[in-house]
Amino acid sequence: PTARHQIPQDFNLINYPNPFNNSTTIEFSLPESGFVTLKIYNLLGQETATIVSAKLVAGNYQYRWNASSLASGIYYYRLESGGFQQANKMILLK
Repeated sequence: PTARHQIPQDFNLINYPNPFNNSTTIEFSLPESGFVTLKIYNLLGQETATIVSAKLVAGNYQYRWNASSLASGIYYYRLESGGFQQANKMILLK
C-alpha cells in the first residue's frame, strides 16, 4: 500500500486499468481517519478477497490487487469507512 500525505476533501474510489488482465490498482481517498474495509466480491455476492481491514489515517491510498487465480468476469470492490460506503464494478479479462 502507498499513502500520500495530502488530506483529501472527499471520499473517492477508482481502479485502473479497467478492464484488466491479472492485476489492477485500486485507489481511494479518505477525508478523515477511521476503520476502513475494502473487499472484493464476485457477481454472486461472495467475498473473494479482503484488501484492507484496518484503521487508517486520512489520506490517499493505492493497493495493487492480483486476480490471476480467479476466472474472467465482473467483480465488485466495496469500500466502507464510518458512514461512507461505495461499490464499483471492474472487469477481469484473461
